[in-house]
Amino acid sequence: MVAFTLRRVLYSVLVLFGVNAVTFVLFFAVNTPDDMARMQLGRRVTAEAIERWKAQQGYDRPLFVNARAPGLGKITDTVFFETTRKAVSLDLGRTNEGRVISEELSHRVVPSAMIALPVLALVVTASVLAGLTLILFRATALERAGVIALVALMSISTLFFIITGQYVFARVMQLMPISGFVSGGSSALFVALPVAVLGLAYLGPEARLFRAVFLEELGKDYVRTARAKGLTERAVVYRHALRNSLLPVVTFIGWWGGRLLGGLVIMEIIFVVPGMGSALIQAVSQRDYPAVQAMVFVMALVFLIVNLAVDLLYAWLDPRIRYA
Repeated sequence: MVAFTLRRVLYSVLVLFGVNAVTFVLFFAVNTPDDMARMQLGRRVTAEAIERWKAQQGYDRPLFVNARAPGLGKITDTVFFETTRKAVSLDLGRTNEGRVISEELSHRVVPSAMIALPVLALVVTASVLAGLTLILFRATALERAGVIALVALMSISTLFFIITGQYVFARVMQLMPISGFVSGGSSALFVALPVAVLGLAYLGPEARLFRAVFLEELGKDYVRTARAKGLTERAVVYRHALRNSLLPVVTFIGWWGGRLLGGLVIMEIIFVVPGMGSALIQAVSQRDYPAVQAMVFVMALVFLIVNLAVDLLYAWLDPRIRYA
């Protein structure tokens, strides 16, 4: 188990380094330090002011290779090495406007977590329960109606849920704010609608996925043996099939974590929630590389930690995995 864990940690470190490198290449492929200086100082700025700003921010050096530096300085005296070194040491630095990025993240992560964690718990719980219910009542009118409802949920655009929810619950019934976010006890009212919208949008495909997993498990030999012993269908499903179906469910949680991070970007913009996603879009539009790097780095780190935990849990549930 120790060797398995070390391998997974090493893979995660390599992936994190690759994400940082790709972020750097993509950002500076479409932006130059001069463009970043003009974004901060204004379009009508002198060349001397641009060079001074670049020197202050550390962008007066080459991006990847410094041909003028001696020895290892050819690599270490570059923008890529310096920014990567700071990211690895968790020194996120400051934005181009001078704000401390770590403090910015500490404020941004709370709204994002208040949306992401309830959505994950809601979707997993509701999908598993819906899949099990359809399995218990398979070949009945209830199963057919449930499948039709799930397909209908899959066919409806998330934008429809957003507009309908804002109009019905926020404008007509006035049960919750239509957008925005405030900290404190009333923050739950501001995230209730985004959580409900994402939950409905993801319920259809995930419930159908779990239903298919449970159906496949019920067709295996050990399930037929349990039925032959005289066990009730409820006991077969809950005591045997459900336990062995946890592996795909655990795998789904790790995969869905990354999908949820991507979905939060759109939801936070629409509902004007000051979270990680909206901060990332704002940093990209302002050509603020330190902020972009920090946001992407933290999101990738969270995603890798979740997947590392899923890998370890997967190996614990099925010992054969760690020796593969």
